[in-house]
Amino acid sequence: MITLTPIGIAYNLRNEIEDDYWGEVVSKIVLDSTFPEEAFNEIDSFSHLEIIFYFHKVAKDKIITGARHPRNDTSLPKVGIFSQRGKNRPNQLGLTTVKVVGRKGRELTVSGLDCINETPILDIKPVMQEFLPREKISQPGWTRDILKNYWK
Repeated sequence: MITLTPIGIAYNLRNEIEDDYWGEVVSKIVLDSTFPEEAFNEIDSFSHLEIIFYFHKVAKDKIITGARHPRNDTSLPKVGIFSQRGKNRPNQLGLTTVKVVGRKGRELTVSGLDCINETPILDIKPVMQEFLPREKISQPGWTRDILKNYWK
Protein backbone atom coordinates (compact mmCIF):
# COMPACT_ATOMS: atom_id res chain seq x y z
CA MET A 1 0.00 0.00 0.00
CA ILE A 2 1.12 3.54 -0.68
CA THR A 3 0.45 6.35 1.74
CA LEU A 4 0.81 9.95 0.61
CA THR A 5 0.83 12.94 2.90
CA PRO A 6 0.05 16.37 1.44
CA ILE A 7 2.96 18.79 1.41
CA GLY A 8 0.59 21.73 1.43
CA ILE A 9 -2.86 23.06 0.64
CA ALA A 10 -3.97 25.23 -2.30
CA TYR A 11 -6.25 28.15 -1.59
CA ASN A 12 -8.18 30.10 -4.22
CA LEU A 13 -11.62 31.55 -4.91
CA ARG A 14 -12.86 28.51 -6.84
CA ASN A 15 -15.12 26.40 -4.62
CA GLU A 16 -17.12 24.45 -7.17
CA ILE A 17 -15.89 21.58 -9.33
CA GLU A 18 -16.31 22.86 -12.89
CA ASP A 19 -14.73 21.91 -16.20
CA ASP A 20 -13.93 25.31 -17.70
CA TYR A 21 -12.75 28.88 -17.11
CA TRP A 22 -9.58 28.28 -15.12
CA GLY A 23 -7.54 30.99 -16.86
CA GLU A 24 -8.02 33.71 -14.26
CA VAL A 25 -7.59 31.49 -11.19
CA VAL A 26 -4.70 32.48 -8.93
CA SER A 27 -3.87 30.09 -6.11
CA LYS A 28 -1.79 30.30 -2.99
CA ILE A 29 -0.06 27.07 -1.98
CA VAL A 30 0.79 27.04 1.71
CA LEU A 31 3.55 24.63 2.68
CA ASP A 32 2.61 22.26 5.50
CA SER A 33 4.19 23.08 8.85
CA THR A 34 5.93 19.67 8.92
CA PHE A 35 8.28 20.97 6.18
CA PRO A 36 10.89 23.65 6.79
CA GLU A 37 10.45 26.90 4.87
CA GLU A 38 13.74 26.17 3.10
CA ALA A 39 11.91 23.47 1.10
CA PHE A 40 10.76 26.41 -1.07
CA ASN A 41 14.25 27.96 -1.45
CA GLU A 42 14.82 29.07 -5.08
CA ILE A 43 11.41 27.82 -6.20
CA ASP A 44 10.59 31.30 -7.49
CA SER A 45 13.66 31.24 -9.73
CA PHE A 46 11.65 28.96 -12.05
CA SER A 47 8.97 30.39 -14.33
CA HIS A 48 6.80 27.26 -14.21
CA LEU A 49 6.14 24.34 -11.89
CA GLU A 50 4.32 21.04 -12.11
CA ILE A 51 1.80 20.59 -9.33
CA ILE A 52 0.52 17.16 -8.35
CA PHE A 53 -2.67 17.34 -6.33
CA TYR A 54 -5.46 15.16 -4.98
CA PHE A 55 -9.04 15.39 -6.25
CA HIS A 56 -10.35 15.26 -2.69
CA LYS A 57 -13.99 16.04 -3.53
CA VAL A 58 -14.52 13.19 -6.00
CA ALA A 59 -16.93 10.62 -4.55
CA LYS A 60 -15.54 7.09 -4.48
CA ASP A 61 -18.63 5.76 -6.27
CA LYS A 62 -17.88 8.11 -9.20
CA ILE A 63 -14.41 6.65 -9.89
CA ILE A 64 -14.01 5.28 -13.41
CA THR A 65 -11.62 2.38 -13.99
CA GLY A 66 -12.47 1.62 -17.62
CA ALA A 67 -13.70 3.91 -20.37
CA ARG A 68 -16.18 6.75 -20.55
CA HIS A 69 -17.22 9.60 -22.80
CA PRO A 70 -15.16 12.69 -21.81
CA ARG A 71 -17.33 15.05 -19.76
CA ASN A 72 -20.07 12.42 -20.16
CA ASP A 73 -20.75 13.82 -23.63
CA THR A 74 -22.00 10.89 -25.71
CA SER A 75 -21.16 12.75 -28.93
CA LEU A 76 -17.50 12.19 -28.04
CA PRO A 77 -15.73 8.84 -28.38
CA LYS A 78 -15.72 6.51 -25.39
CA VAL A 79 -12.08 6.54 -24.30
CA GLY A 80 -10.14 4.95 -21.47
CA ILE A 81 -9.77 6.88 -18.24
CA PHE A 82 -6.00 6.96 -18.82
CA SER A 83 -6.58 8.59 -22.23
CA GLN A 84 -8.18 11.65 -20.67
CA ARG A 85 -7.53 14.04 -17.81
CA GLY A 86 -10.84 13.61 -15.99
CA LYS A 87 -10.97 13.96 -12.23
CA ASN A 88 -12.79 10.64 -11.66
CA ARG A 89 -9.55 8.66 -11.96
CA PRO A 90 -8.64 5.57 -9.93
CA ASN A 91 -6.06 7.39 -7.76
CA GLN A 92 -7.69 10.83 -7.97
CA LEU A 93 -4.43 12.55 -8.93
CA GLY A 94 -4.28 15.81 -10.84
CA LEU A 95 -1.24 17.25 -12.58
CA THR A 96 -0.96 20.78 -13.93
CA THR A 97 1.82 23.03 -15.15
CA VAL A 98 1.49 26.45 -13.51
CA LYS A 99 3.16 29.83 -13.80
CA VAL A 100 4.99 31.10 -10.72
CA VAL A 101 3.67 34.48 -9.59
CA GLY A 102 5.76 34.80 -6.44
CA ARG A 103 6.80 33.43 -3.10
CA LYS A 104 6.64 34.84 0.39
CA GLY A 105 8.02 32.55 3.07
CA ARG A 106 5.91 29.38 3.19
CA GLU A 107 3.41 30.68 0.63
CA LEU A 108 3.76 30.16 -3.10
CA THR A 109 1.45 32.05 -5.47
CA VAL A 110 0.77 30.49 -8.88
CA SER A 111 -1.58 31.00 -11.80
CA GLY A 112 -3.16 28.28 -13.89
CA LEU A 113 -3.71 25.71 -11.16
CA ASP A 114 -6.99 23.99 -12.00
CA CYS A 115 -7.97 22.77 -8.56
CA ILE A 116 -10.59 24.01 -6.15
CA ASN A 117 -10.08 25.77 -2.84
CA GLU A 118 -8.46 23.70 -0.07
CA THR A 119 -7.10 21.04 -2.43
CA PRO A 120 -4.31 18.92 -0.95
CA ILE A 121 -1.01 19.36 -2.81
CA LEU A 122 1.04 16.16 -2.99
CA ASP A 123 4.17 17.35 -4.77
CA ILE A 124 5.75 20.23 -6.67
CA LYS A 125 8.42 19.90 -9.34
CA PRO A 126 10.13 22.62 -11.37
CA VAL A 127 9.58 22.64 -15.12
CA MET A 128 12.89 22.36 -16.92
CA GLN A 129 13.34 22.58 -20.67
CA GLU A 130 15.32 19.35 -20.67
CA PHE A 131 12.31 17.38 -19.39
CA LEU A 132 9.83 18.70 -21.96
CA PRO A 133 9.00 16.55 -24.99
CA ARG A 134 11.56 16.82 -27.76
CA GLU A 135 9.09 15.65 -30.39
CA LYS A 136 5.95 17.34 -31.64
CA ILE A 137 2.94 16.57 -29.43
CA SER A 138 -0.06 14.92 -31.05
CA GLN A 139 -3.57 14.51 -29.69
CA PRO A 140 -7.05 13.67 -30.99
CA GLY A 141 -9.21 16.52 -32.28
CA TRP A 142 -11.95 16.03 -29.67
CA THR A 143 -9.55 17.20 -26.96
CA ARG A 144 -9.26 20.63 -28.55
CA ASP A 145 -13.04 20.88 -28.82
CA ILE A 146 -13.74 20.16 -25.16
CA LEU A 147 -10.86 22.33 -23.91
CA LYS A 148 -11.63 25.47 -25.93
CA ASN A 149 -12.92 27.28 -22.80
CA TYR A 150 -10.71 25.57 -20.24
CA TRP A 151 -8.15 28.36 -19.86
CA LYS A 152 -10.45 31.31 -20.61
